[in-house]
Amino acid sequence: MAQQGRGRGCGCLLVVLALAAAAAFGVYFKLYRPKGPRLPSASGGELQVHVLDVGQGDAILIIAPDGKAALVDAGDAAHASVVRDALNRYGVQHLDYFVATHPHPDHIGGAADVLKTIKVLNVLDSGIPPPDFEESAATPAQNAKGKTKGQSAKPTPKPRASKAQLPTTKTYTEFRAAVQQSGAQLVHVAPGQHYDLSSNGDVRLTVLAPIPPPFTKDQMRAGGNEPNANSVVLQLDYGNFSLLLPGDAEAQTEQRLLSTNANITARILKVAHHGSKYATSDEFLRHVKPEAAIISVSEFNPYGQPAQSVLDRLKAAGIKLYRTDLQGEITLTSKGDDYEIKTMKETKGDLYTGRAGTKDDSARSGFIAYGDFGPPPRQPKKTSGQR
Repeated sequence: MAQQGRGRGCGCLLVVLALAAAAAFGVYFKLYRPKGPRLPSASGGELQVHVLDVGQGDAILIIAPDGKAALVDAGDAAHASVVRDALNRYGVQHLDYFVATHPHPDHIGGAADVLKTIKVLNVLDSGIPPPDFEESAATPAQNAKGKTKGQSAKPTPKPRASKAQLPTTKTYTEFRAAVQQSGAQLVHVAPGQHYDLSSNGDVRLTVLAPIPPPFTKDQMRAGGNEPNANSVVLQLDYGNFSLLLPGDAEAQTEQRLLSTNANITARILKVAHHGSKYATSDEFLRHVKPEAAIISVSEFNPYGQPAQSVLDRLKAAGIKLYRTDLQGEITLTSKGDDYEIKTMKETKGDLYTGRAGTKDDSARSGFIAYGDFGPPPRQPKKTSGQR
């Protein structure tokens, strides 16, 4: 009887120890989980990243050492020729991936032109349409493995008939139509997915966001807007080189990334939302720990981008800064260890001086115009006798 009692006691102890071990593993996984599968050693070939000068927008061309290519956003429609020219200059015959970070015209306005002029194998997006859309049956999207999601056709966004068609609505409609006509595989991404840009997997894009559930308008009352907050956030890795690409992610996106303990450390940061005051917080910079930052922005935007508060934070952190509005196209190259950054032109201006704005780049301010803003119209010269 005594032996049986000891056996039951040992069994209970083992159960307790097993539960404690499982709990400890859960805590370890939550707090210290690795970023993902370990990448093979860098091949030593040259990785190129070209941050194109598309005015008030984003278009980032990535060319891996073995020639695979990805384009993250395509600027607005007015700068489609800039993107086409870059594809020709760098000898890109097709795109393995086109990534639409979110459905604003300054990021996907030029996408239809790209899809019509060059072969695109895969289109990656968040699957979150603009707020003024409703769904209607259309061609299904596919998951990361190329399998159709579900049995029924995946709805495609359609503007509500009761509302006037906004520029975002029109651009998104054209984008989805161009994707279907191109024959590219449309994939709605999810955090944790990886997309290899090399045959041996040493160049990789990792999806960090959007993290479900999608942000809503009510959650953006402090500033920003939901399409921006629901941006696709990517990290590009190649050996010891890393680049964080947050689209137009807002402060709310940053907080959600931090709350999930996502590994967002990167040597280079493409600053979110053109340097908007609604993003790039101190806490976010402390976790990313970038050595250099790049802002894609127009000289003539009315939104005060880049914001002085953001530039002050970057400067205080000792982060070297590059800007397309002052330096034109910016090119990063790396062979998997060190990296080099070159600009199309030099500037005598202070890179850490922001721009004064006349409008608020937040949905709470009402209608926002997306895309480039050319120089203000010239005032007619006064003729003699005019006052």
